[in-house]
Amino acid sequence: MNALNQTELLRALPYARRFARAVTGDRDSGDALVAQVLGKPLPDLPARLALYAAIAQAAPPQAASSGLPQLQRHILLLTALEDLPLSDAGRVLALSDDEAAREAEAARAALRAVAATDILVIEDEPIIALDLKRLVEACGHRVVGLAASEADAVRQAQAKRPGLILADINLGRGGDGSVAVAQIQRAMTVPVIFVTAYPERLLTAEGAEPAFVISKPFEPLALAIATYQAVHGGRAPPV
Repeated sequence: MNALNQTELLRALPYARRFARAVTGDRDSGDALVAQVLGKPLPDLPARLALYAAIAQAAPPQAASSGLPQLQRHILLLTALEDLPLSDAGRVLALSDDEAAREAEAARAALRAVAATDILVIEDEPIIALDLKRLVEACGHRVVGLAASEADAVRQAQAKRPGLILADINLGRGGDGSVAVAQIQRAMTVPVIFVTAYPERLLTAEGAEPAFVISKPFEPLALAIATYQAVHGGRAPPV
């Protein structure tokens, strides 16, 4: 790690880890990618952008048959999930403003055509749950259940075998969404996106951490690209 920028790099590290996990589609692979780039000289950019750029450059090739070219996937992740202005995303990916705009528009168009999956929403606030349902259905997915408690989430997951779970952590009197997810994942392999107002609680570098975290409030496009990455993880869907 560059000693001159150590403070800035440490401050940017949680964002870099989130981006790398989304790029690879896996928590452990994402963290390994971050460790890899920290061992090498970084691009001449501000700390957060430099980490993003190094991760994008070092990311392993992804299957073209999974729907989105790698460059377009990266620009969506940077703008939608990491909330970068398009101009900064272009700097990260060595694109001009015009090139970045063209790639972003092409990526959004391609994203609308990806295969759908069945989604279980774990959320105790009815309005938020219905909003999540509306947004993921607008992306072409199917919501097979809305669960407001740990017990209901586990029951519905066992009965409906979703292809993806969207989960809040704080379920009020219904318990803890992360506890429900842990119990579900002991019985089946299913990708999970946590949607929370407190993402820092899930990225502490202590204990088990999720691969995908979206901050509340979120943009619909952020949810769309996160569901894509969680389901496909840069890999071709099964046939």
